Amino acid sequence: METASALEKYIRISQFKVRRISNELANKKVIDAESYLSVLPNKGALHLKKAIHSARTNYMKKFPNTDEENLYINKILVNQGAMMKRFHPIGRGRVGRILKRSCHIYVEVCEKEGAK
Repeated sequence: METASALEKYIRISQFKVRRISNELANKKVIDAESYLSVLPNKGALHLKKAIHSARTNYMKKFPNTDEENLYINKILVNQGAMMKRFHPIGRGRVGRILKRSCHIYVEVCEKEGAK
């Protein structure tokens, strides 16, 4: 199966917030997924849309004689990235930790023949 992929790294948003949106997009058409993400107000939706668009563009560059209507999201992964650690003073001279999380998004697109 012919695939193309895109990777967006070190996005400054928690992987849990992005994964909540990406779970709905598995095995959907690329065009439907992009239109769905364009109406969502979440910050993670913008980064997912960029990664899906990049994967679609990579596929069209590798295989120019394909129809965009037959492109599907084959695999979408949201993994944990680096964590920035900050400290916040709390009572009795102690320190509370603040974890500023980041994530990586991996999108793989493929073409399904004869798909409606």
